[in-house]
Amino acid sequence: MNIENTKAQMRKGVLEYCILSILKDGEAYTSDILESLKDAKLLVVEGTIYPLLTRLKNSGLLSYRWEESTSGPPRKYYDLTETGHLFLNELSTTWSNLQTAVSKVTNTTKK
Repeated sequence: MNIENTKAQMRKGVLEYCILSILKDGEAYTSDILESLKDAKLLVVEGTIYPLLTRLKNSGLLSYRWEESTSGPPRKYYDLTETGHLFLNELSTTWSNLQTAVSKVTNTTKK
């Protein structure tokens, strides 16, 4: 069994939750989202994030706006919709319950 593949699948499983969490306090440009993920040691490439952002937008969880840039093409800024905030709240509860359950099963403490 390939440990790197398993670790990658675990990261992918929480990526949607992490992106929504990054956007909970306001809009962000894609590179800002990638930087936040990188700072958290969740390395994600643009080829992964753009389809995910599009899927979240098509699901009604995100909105976006274009802003002209003085240093290149216009930038797309993403923000949570009202539905996105509700969805994030539900995911936060689910994440907390999952952390507790996994900690119980693996005999580790929740941090």
